[in-house]
Amino acid sequence: MVSTDDLRVGVLGYGIAGAVFHAPLIAATPGLRLSAVVTANPERRSALRARHPEARVLDSAEDLFAARDEFDLVVVATPNRTHVPLALTAIEAGLPVVVDKPFAPSAEQARLLATRASAAGVPLTVFQNRRWDNDFLTLRKLLDQGRLGRVHRFESRFERWAPTPWDNWRELPGAEEAGGILFDLGAHLVDQALQLFGPVTSVYAELGQVRADVRVDDDAFVALTHQDGTRSQLWMSALAAQLGPRFRVLGDQAGYTKFGLDPQEDAMAAGGLPGSPGWGTEVQSAWGQFGVGAESVRLETEPGAYQDFYAAVVAALREDAPLPVQPAEAIAALEIIEAAKRSAETREPVVVTA
Repeated sequence: MVSTDDLRVGVLGYGIAGAVFHAPLIAATPGLRLSAVVTANPERRSALRARHPEARVLDSAEDLFAARDEFDLVVVATPNRTHVPLALTAIEAGLPVVVDKPFAPSAEQARLLATRASAAGVPLTVFQNRRWDNDFLTLRKLLDQGRLGRVHRFESRFERWAPTPWDNWRELPGAEEAGGILFDLGAHLVDQALQLFGPVTSVYAELGQVRADVRVDDDAFVALTHQDGTRSQLWMSALAAQLGPRFRVLGDQAGYTKFGLDPQEDAMAAGGLPGSPGWGTEVQSAWGQFGVGAESVRLETEPGAYQDFYAAVVAALREDAPLPVQPAEAIAALEIIEAAKRSAETREPVVVTA
């Protein structure tokens, strides 16, 4: 039952997802109250108390669900392998739930979550925050205005220079872990491509392990052919010594090329919050190039707006507005990721049926 005061939020997990994204955004969103965070890690508990002294610190998910009547929303910001069981527990408790990406380790499990939530009448959404990146919002505006004409190629990159494998669950093998760069960064890139250009008819992919001693894919290329004819080419890498453009979009009237990542993640990691002066904006030197050849000009980047995700969650719970990300959209992205894995194994394109 939703209270008449701020919605009371319990966050499961205080790693990068919980500490950098969810807890700060919840604390900064009108209509939400960060009531409790689950983490057993002593260092993370200390950091949580320092940054969010108003939040209770709980030892386990069991402690949170035992007090289910004290919460109006649960956020699953834990390792990928735990997304499904924790989200199912929230659904069974009748608590609206936000699941961090990737939604689930498989499309089948994601469909199970969506079915259970629908049957129980429990709101369920997925944290696809990169829909509110500054470059994505800028590109979406260009497309809505028709300034690129008909787009025939969409290039999107999410690359890093991380030559030493991380010592965490993202580097663990096994289907249940949903580890590797395709699940980690591909969950963003595939979702963005689907949002911009719609359903896909075929998928071709190449997955590699390019760092020493790595046990999961850490370098990937995925090519999508959309129903409208647009071709999306997506690159992900943990060993990119020189970074390519974040976006390069080619239409029959103009193109748009943008380097660099949205600044919001770094700002929140440093303690910044939405609503502060200049939030989500970029310096002019970071703006992308729009136009044709030598006549291209710097195009001001739209401000990034991660806060809009949780504002939409509040509207959905209070006013019956649409959820910011529909489970079916996250399922579609997982189906593409699975098709990409099959393509990489067979070295052949995979036909996708509606």
